[in-house]
Amino acid sequence: MAETAAKRLKTSPVSIGTHNGHFHADEALAVYMLRLLPTYNSSQLIRTRDPALLSTCHTVVDVGGEYNAATNRYDHHQRTFTTTFPSRPTKLSSAGLVYMHFGKAIIAQHLGVSEDAEEVNVIYGKIYESFIEALDAHDNGISAYDPKGIAAAGLEKKFSDGGFSLGAMVSRLNPNWNDPTPSDPVQAQQAEDEKFLVASARMGEEFSRDLDYYTKAWLPARDIVHKAYAKRLEYDAKGRVLVFDGQSVPWKDHLYTLEEQEGGDAKVLYVLYPEKPTLDAKWRIQAVPVSKDSFESRKPLPEAWRGFRDEELSEKSGVSGGVFVHAAGFIGGNKTFDGAIAMAIKALDL
Repeated sequence: MAETAAKRLKTSPVSIGTHNGHFHADEALAVYMLRLLPTYNSSQLIRTRDPALLSTCHTVVDVGGEYNAATNRYDHHQRTFTTTFPSRPTKLSSAGLVYMHFGKAIIAQHLGVSEDAEEVNVIYGKIYESFIEALDAHDNGISAYDPKGIAAAGLEKKFSDGGFSLGAMVSRLNPNWNDPTPSDPVQAQQAEDEKFLVASARMGEEFSRDLDYYTKAWLPARDIVHKAYAKRLEYDAKGRVLVFDGQSVPWKDHLYTLEEQEGGDAKVLYVLYPEKPTLDAKWRIQAVPVSKDSFESRKPLPEAWRGFRDEELSEKSGVSGGVFVHAAGFIGGNKTFDGAIAMAIKALDL
């Protein structure tokens, strides 16, 4: 889909249209993503709600009441709009629309490979789920949890976390209601546009940082996790202990995906890795969370070990070389691999 869109574009400078007034994270990111591609790199930005001006733009995002990839129109506000990213339930915003059509071209350009490369497809889905989808939901007023379910359970938030979202960050970059405004309409629009470009660059920094992470760190880690997962039965007959021989890598996403693909009830409970890639390194033992972003572990390290260090820990655990076990039980350490694996195996049955 993205390849078709990319081929359709001309090589001459083009203009991108979006609405003026209060700006949001989705169109700020949409404009940034487009400008990553050669065709849009030197594009002119036109922020207006005037249909006549928008009709002159090569590409229009988040305004205009039309979604038509054939004419490069990417609005999502029309009543009939229900489009979602493939295999995802969240209605798209302008960020999601631009990413759906141009994301593969952006990723392929970053990797220096063709758009049909297998790694492009893997990262394409991952970045949408980990980054873009939350922006789509925020802009469309979709809650992460079912409000009726939360109300029925009697759950209340303990504090406000609204200020920590990217949407809130962009909102703060808008002019305040009582900020001085130039009396000349052209100068006033220029001042507003400058603030929008700051927001677009800020969103772009986060997107590019994610793109860098998933292409340069997350993807190379996948093979390492796969190899460790294949060897897990060497340490425990039920495969509940995963060991990284050289050094730790980002493993949670890959582990959960492997477990889901394999099915069955057996899950990895502890992950072992050296603190640094040297022969004399101490070893860590980490309890696997119930989900990627959870603070709850599938099986925390034994309560009797928690909060103890060094000789006291060795005495409590019955395993020499103890370094520490966190008071919450989600991580611990030993001076050697043999000690760490002994702690893991012992913890399985406690």
